[in-house]
Amino acid sequence: MTGIAGSVRGKAAMVSAATAGIGKVGPNRSFMEIAALASVAALGRCGLSVKDVDGLFGVSMSRLMWGVDFAEYLGIDPSYCEGTQLGGSSFEAHCLNAALALEAGLCNVALIAFGATTRSGRGPWPQVREPDPYLDAYRAEGLHTYAMATQRHMHEFGTTREQLSEVAVAARQWAKLNPEAFMRDDLSLADVSQSRLVSSPLRLGDCCLITDGAAAIVMTRADRARDIAARPAYLLGAAMALDGTNPALRPSLTTTVAAQSGARAFGMAGMRPRDIDVVQLYDAFTINVIMFLEDLGFCAKGEGGSYVDNGALAPGGRLAVNTNGGGLSCVHPGMYGAFMLAEVFEQLAGTAGERQIQSAKTAICHGNGGNFSTQVTTVWGTEETL
Repeated sequence: MTGIAGSVRGKAAMVSAATAGIGKVGPNRSFMEIAALASVAALGRCGLSVKDVDGLFGVSMSRLMWGVDFAEYLGIDPSYCEGTQLGGSSFEAHCLNAALALEAGLCNVALIAFGATTRSGRGPWPQVREPDPYLDAYRAEGLHTYAMATQRHMHEFGTTREQLSEVAVAARQWAKLNPEAFMRDDLSLADVSQSRLVSSPLRLGDCCLITDGAAAIVMTRADRARDIAARPAYLLGAAMALDGTNPALRPSLTTTVAAQSGARAFGMAGMRPRDIDVVQLYDAFTINVIMFLEDLGFCAKGEGGSYVDNGALAPGGRLAVNTNGGGLSCVHPGMYGAFMLAEVFEQLAGTAGERQIQSAKTAICHGNGGNFSTQVTTVWGTEETL
């Protein structure tokens, strides 16, 4: 099976991943510390150390020059550093950029890392955005972009309150199988539907967590990956698409540019949605999952609500989505994309414990940044898919 010409298909792979500090680490631990803990754990898991890292990738919510600071913290001098800020989808983009740098010989061991102590109250997002009269007006009136998208989706396609709740309940059922997940208590459809209203029609149960947490990914070239990891996860396809930050300028509130990034990533991988065993979707809100399932081609536009009905995304359902519990129940320190990648590695390595999808060979990891502003799709596979 081959992808499109000029692609990075099968040329680089994840060889390790780790997380640290999920939940609340307290006021005496910094985001840099937990990011380092995740990095050291990920490197050690595949027999490497920080001294082997010559490619450093990542962003921070509280450091504009994160790469410089983190390299200094680790005590390394990487030959390549990349820190494009695309919001929560940054880390999926870093995977594409790492693959390109590895293929070009600019580095040999790429570390993608992130950490934030948002719940503990350290490392707030710097307020560097200039005033936007359109976006500020929506915020002033309480019309959150995701809430507007949800309302419009319900109006156009008949998506129901219960279908939104299905997404949250499925995530919680996966989280109950994950000992690292922050929220593991029981959750019913009624619990979500009757939770506190945040921005109509979104309720508290529709919203992602606010936690601390760090995640790290290690990538290398495919020709070296098998010597480092027993079961590498190869990057088969990757693509990104941008849609700005102003919802008033978009032609639609119910279709995202994930339709573009997804089509290109699947094209590069030489695959279709039906070929995917494990799906990780950035679930900042329940509507994200419904819309991304549509835009990525798992179902037709407008059918996302009915697609998730009756526990379809939960363990034992029709599609394994957000198997770690997602941003809704596992972890969300402000950016979630790195944690999705870590879960892809666990699933394709066969090390996901109780939540393991048997015989998983393919996965999609789709990142979202801003208010549907950036979309980055990555497709992964085991050695059998090359």
